[in-house]
Amino acid sequence: MKILTNANIYTFDIDQPRATALAINGERIVAVGSEADIIPKGQLFEKVDLQGAMVIPGLVDAHIHFQWFALTLTEVDVYEVPTKEAALQRVAAKAAETAPGKWLGGRGWKNELWPDRSFPTAADLDTVAPHHPILLRDKSGHAGWANSLALQLAGINDHTPNPEGGEIQRDGGGRATGILFETAIDLVRQHIPHATEEELVAAMRLAQQKCWEVGLTGVHDFDGPACFRALQTLHKNNELGIRVYKNIPAKYIDQAVELGLRTGFGDHFLRLGGVKIFADGALGPQTALMFDPYEGNPTNVGITVTDKEEMFAIASKAAGNGLSLTVHAIGDKAVHDILDVYEGIKGIGSNFGLKHRIEHVQVYHPADQNRLAELGVIASMQPIHATSDMQMADSHWGERARHSYALRDMLDSGALLVLGSDCPVEPIDVLPNIYAAVTRKKPGSDYAPQGWYTEQCLSPSEAIAGFTLAAAQTSGQTDHLGSIAPGKLADLTILDRDIIEEEPESMLEAEILGTMVGGKFRFGEWK
Repeated sequence: MKILTNANIYTFDIDQPRATALAINGERIVAVGSEADIIPKGQLFEKVDLQGAMVIPGLVDAHIHFQWFALTLTEVDVYEVPTKEAALQRVAAKAAETAPGKWLGGRGWKNELWPDRSFPTAADLDTVAPHHPILLRDKSGHAGWANSLALQLAGINDHTPNPEGGEIQRDGGGRATGILFETAIDLVRQHIPHATEEELVAAMRLAQQKCWEVGLTGVHDFDGPACFRALQTLHKNNELGIRVYKNIPAKYIDQAVELGLRTGFGDHFLRLGGVKIFADGALGPQTALMFDPYEGNPTNVGITVTDKEEMFAIASKAAGNGLSLTVHAIGDKAVHDILDVYEGIKGIGSNFGLKHRIEHVQVYHPADQNRLAELGVIASMQPIHATSDMQMADSHWGERARHSYALRDMLDSGALLVLGSDCPVEPIDVLPNIYAAVTRKKPGSDYAPQGWYTEQCLSPSEAIAGFTLAAAQTSGQTDHLGSIAPGKLADLTILDRDIIEEEPESMLEAEILGTMVGGKFRFGEWK
């Protein structure tokens, strides 16, 4: 038995909200209270003095691309580089240490941050790495930047037609620029050799260590079958140390139905989630589907990645076979369309007790403000998107931005609000995400220095609940996770300060002292 004492515990259990000690036997919590209350008489135990540290339920990131995150740890890091030239320098450095002909990948560039906000081109990459095929995903993941060799290997030229749900950007003369939007990225990506399972497993070992370092005990993943296979390998080898709620891309729904897979199948380390659909694109490349055109772009209302009729067909099949739905919808029209779909399938699969989700809900039409709550749909949102995108949102959406990243509106409407990072679109760190939810400010930025649409702010407790209790409610695991109470799994995050009581700015300096999963310290000085 292990006793954690001298702690500042926020349990998120309404029956006992605060405590100073807890007892753990094996992987579960057996007692919560004061040290005097829980010290067992006549029984051997290990005592761990937390020296006043804050303890909360284990943090869970409810939207992550775990395979993508793991692999980016080995790729070119162009995350939010300040200029195009800086991105090209990093590509050149990676090319110098890589054999010619091998693919170079990377992610995270955001031309909106550059002095020249125009999209980069294949010719730019050609100047630094002409002998390596290159594909760099932008921060949103909805635009790709390829060089000429990559375009050539993919068979893309000036006359290649746009694929359904995507676009090959062309210049004024009709020439392909090297920028690819949405499904057009796949024209290149399909030619990139896949990481072997061994390579992916190795990358995931490093990725889960990164998760522990930021206090994460679990994630909700949105990558494909290769990710699922690698996670199973880790699990089989007793190496999986974070709890994964694994969602399935919609393209595999027929196989999932044929196999009889259902949401909730698995155990507490690897559990099946829902079927993931993309309704539209993203804000950055202006492919999020809107009712009205983008500001200053009167012919552009975004891109429909999956139309309403197809979404309805997929949703009906999934729900009728015991699989929940989780739909990427960023623009107000995309959010509206999937709400119509959810209303249309209401009652289908009701015997399975399914909980459907919308991922991102980045901007909604005012008429739809209460519909998620009315339909029992979960709002899965990423607070840090608001502070990363606020300037773009004002530029591209104008007055509509007041209805964007609306955490408070969703919570007050009665919808279940679960929070995540969308890593690697954003960093895996949880504390900056909580800070963004509480302040709507971006550190170091002079844009909206007092906070952007601060009426949408959450309290620290509400934000933490979005990463803990709400995550367990979303995955159907509240009997075992989400709060600190007797009988629940001992998943804990330990911090060096009280981020609920202290001023929000303290979150920027807070440190994770320990991460416990199933009664075992995975990170921290007590490991």
